[in-house]
Amino acid sequence: MKPARAHPLWLAFVLHRASGVALALFLPLHFWVLSFALNQPEKLNRFLTFSEQPIVKLAEFGLVFLLAVHVFGGLRLMALEWLPWSAPQKTLAAGALGAAILISGTFFLQVV
Repeated sequence: MKPARAHPLWLAFVLHRASGVALALFLPLHFWVLSFALNQPEKLNRFLTFSEQPIVKLAEFGLVFLLAVHVFGGLRLMALEWLPWSAPQKTLAAGALGAAILISGTFFLQVV
């Protein structure tokens, strides 16, 4: 019998957990920057100017990728809980990762 970490869906589990942690770490920073709009508009303008840099665009791609991975990972978990287990679920997990790459790649191409 293979160890659990050798199972193909273990990577889906790890991606879902990692994306959730990364998004949870991002949200306070996001709210902090949004607070500039209320209290310090000049700081917000400086940040928006900074956000035009290519490295920030790449980070935005990463953020959209993490969001898409997390959404599709959540859908995968719901399918595991509510639907009967079947072998094609591995294919669906790979398709979800492909969809996440497609969505985040499309976003990236629009902002570059």
